[in-house]
Amino acid sequence: MTTIGIIGAGEVGSQLARAAVAHGYHVVIANSRGPETLTHLVEELGPSARAATAADAAAAGDFVIIAVPLKPANDMPVEQLAGKIVLDTNNYMPWRDGHFPVVDSGEKTVHELRQEQLPTSKVAKAFTHIQAPRLFLSARPVGTPGRHALSVSSDHPEAVELVTRLYDAFGFDTVDNSPLSESWRSGPGQPAWISHTHQTRDQLAAHLAEARRIPYPTRG
Repeated sequence: MTTIGIIGAGEVGSQLARAAVAHGYHVVIANSRGPETLTHLVEELGPSARAATAADAAAAGDFVIIAVPLKPANDMPVEQLAGKIVLDTNNYMPWRDGHFPVVDSGEKTVHELRQEQLPTSKVAKAFTHIQAPRLFLSARPVGTPGRHALSVSSDHPEAVELVTRLYDAFGFDTVDNSPLSESWRSGPGQPAWISHTHQTRDQLAAHLAEARRIPYPTRG
């Protein structure tokens, strides 16, 4: 049975854990406050889930989901994530996390920065332009016409393949928006983001192609 390590137990991390358990995966989930604070969530998820530290979740996962924002100084367990595919659900929101000048300038994306912080891992941007509740609301069986599609970006083909299989299991089609340098195309304010409630594979591909670099506002 595949085990998914999840670092981050907020709205996104918790909902991904629910979806994973519902589709037959084991889950080891962590947050920044300690495993003892996740008792209610783990009880809800049932016997296929347990709480752990971030390092233990990373070590336990066959692959790992990071559902927390990027920080300038890496706070992820590099050693435990070594050699693993890491799904990064983060979006660049400078009003929430502060500005990264190399991202503001378009020189790099936050997902390229995550890859730099995890040099021995294989990072993929995934689950970034769908609201957490829609992981269940929009999911449809394989072969359903007009199925909701999600994008994936990575510098590693094997990471794209894994995310594609996971999307399919969760009920979504896939559009490959690789490499990580193109991951900005599905970010906040872009057509793929604005149309997050439902877009087919063809629509998502068109929305990604329509993306244009936009200035990042400074607020808050």
